[in-house]
Amino acid sequence: MPGPVETRFWLLRAAGLWRRGWASLRTRGLRASGQRLLAQLRPPQRTPLTLYRPAALPFAAFELPTSPAPLASIVIPVHGAFAHTLGCLRALAEHPPRTPFEVIVVDDASPDDSLRQLRQIGGLQLHARESNGGFIAACNDGAHLAQGEYLVFLNNDTVPQPGWLDALLDTFAQHPGTGLVGAKLVYPDGRLQEAGGVVFSDGGGWNYGRFEDPNHCRHQYLREADYLSGAAIALPRQLFAALGGFDPRYAPAYYEDTDLAFAVRAAGFRTLYQPAAVVVHDEGTTAGTDPNSGTKAAQARNRTVFLDKWRDALAQQLPPTTVPTPALLHRGRKQILLIDALTPCPDRDSGSLRMVELMRLLIDEGAHVVFLPANRSADGDYTRALQRLGVECWYAPHAARIPAWLREHGPRFHTVMVSRHYVAREFLPLLRRHAPQARVLFDTVDLHYLREQRAAALSGDAVAHRTAAGTRALELALVNAADITLVVSDVEQALLAQDAPGAQVALLSNLHRLPAPGPGPASRRDLLFVGGFRHPPNVDAVRWFVEMVFPLLRAARGDLQCHCIGGDVPAGIAALGTRPGVRIHGHIPDLQPWLDGCRIALAPLRYGAGVKGKVNQAMAHGLPVVATRCAVEGMHLHDGQDVLVADTPAAFAAAVLRLLDDDALWQGLAARGRENVARHFSVNAARNTVRRLFID
Repeated sequence: MPGPVETRFWLLRAAGLWRRGWASLRTRGLRASGQRLLAQLRPPQRTPLTLYRPAALPFAAFELPTSPAPLASIVIPVHGAFAHTLGCLRALAEHPPRTPFEVIVVDDASPDDSLRQLRQIGGLQLHARESNGGFIAACNDGAHLAQGEYLVFLNNDTVPQPGWLDALLDTFAQHPGTGLVGAKLVYPDGRLQEAGGVVFSDGGGWNYGRFEDPNHCRHQYLREADYLSGAAIALPRQLFAALGGFDPRYAPAYYEDTDLAFAVRAAGFRTLYQPAAVVVHDEGTTAGTDPNSGTKAAQARNRTVFLDKWRDALAQQLPPTTVPTPALLHRGRKQILLIDALTPCPDRDSGSLRMVELMRLLIDEGAHVVFLPANRSADGDYTRALQRLGVECWYAPHAARIPAWLREHGPRFHTVMVSRHYVAREFLPLLRRHAPQARVLFDTVDLHYLREQRAAALSGDAVAHRTAAGTRALELALVNAADITLVVSDVEQALLAQDAPGAQVALLSNLHRLPAPGPGPASRRDLLFVGGFRHPPNVDAVRWFVEMVFPLLRAARGDLQCHCIGGDVPAGIAALGTRPGVRIHGHIPDLQPWLDGCRIALAPLRYGAGVKGKVNQAMAHGLPVVATRCAVEGMHLHDGQDVLVADTPAAFAAAVLRLLDDDALWQGLAARGRENVARHFSVNAARNTVRRLFID
């Protein structure tokens, strides 16, 4: 039976769904609200692992699409078992990586006719050893022949899946300081073989996740690993050479890959497990699985060698009686839980961009980030993007229901941040119960009650006023219950100083990484509005601009175009696209061409709260903004210096026309807008605040 805290959670969730559903009906209509409800109620789907296997056809000569200028050198040691080698090479031929590569096959005195048949395969470099030296000798020979910047060691009893090599090598570019990357290894039947390895203090090893679901949340995010199996690993060729290659003390094989990982870390580099690189491995094909015979018999002897070499480092490892868990894998770092209603979609709304940049900043600061969406749903590429950053994402069906999940994981967290009042209302009692040690931050995203109050004042709707009053009571109760409340503007911080004087409130605004500035004004034309239309203030803003402002502009400039970009376009906004010069584009993932090509960004918001991501984004790219006073509230901007501000249709149109004609003004606003973002809304500007709130 659930306890009172769990029961309260479900009651609050039901009440919250009803309240938000009613508000959605009033603001978005029946159709849009119904679609959102169906998305909430859709049961989670288990995604099966689909594996590629080359056809088992009789051998015939073929060509590998290798490059004379490789970035990666794939070294494949071979000792018999040609059928497996053939499958591995066919996989490389049928699904070649986009990365330029070469293939070096080292035949380690195969007892069958592998060498004869390998000579019939084009595009590979074949090195034949006169006597069998084992895995270490064969790999070191292959490394000496390599020309690529990166060495990739690949067992011959593997079938690398499409995209495997690109995922391995992308890790080095995306995560500076990486020295060794290993793939996710799966058995031919689809079960997980290894998601990185754990080494215990006695030198023993643990294939993390062995025989489990390879798609489980625990195995889907980039993370540090004690070792990576040599069946599929990559590292810089110069680093491998500097370390002396695989240590011959472990010849013929076993523990050489574990030793390599310890050596890479001792040299100051990271050893990472990359789940996006999937390789099928028929474990034991060459060496067998019996520890008492064949090459496998060297495992016990080499463990002693390994213990003697790395005794000091092993003292920091888990004891051998431990069962590794995610909490223990990340035991040396502050573990931080972030909770939001949905998985962030940074190309769709500014709140999501802020959340993702916060995750990146926390990881930069050495923390381990765990993300739990309140709806327990994965969101395709958006979830995978977080996992590539190293965020441990949880979702159904692998994540238990919220109370049970927090009961299991709550004790591991140093800090928990819950975003949005309707999410925090449900979670806060559970967090106090199951994570009593954690600092609990309530992230308002923006003060919802302030936005609702302003919308009600604009519409004069009595029901909207009552709704805003209810939201205010809920939000202020959470502000007072949380350890710290986060707001995005000093205006909201000042408001809470009046409305919740005893609460601790901190300012953590939007987070942006400044790109290079875009082109100057001469090559630009037209107007740009960016904003998702699930957000009611954006709907009102576009309607007001198109109906009240744009006709004045078209009267002065008959060829002027206004481009509106944002997802979830309602019928009323779509209909505006029939008007001359108005282009309703819907969601566009890559805004760069528009940010570089349009002359002016628009922020014609008549109500709202918080800090406007559309303003920050445009300014970060060097695109000047014309905005209402509401749109630039709390952003440290000054009319005529960093931005042009106007609130009436005539004044707004006049500001746009002025900026269309004045290149010097345009360039000044562009430069000072970027300076404003760097000073107040950049990742570096927020670093000390994030460290103090989440990590210290």
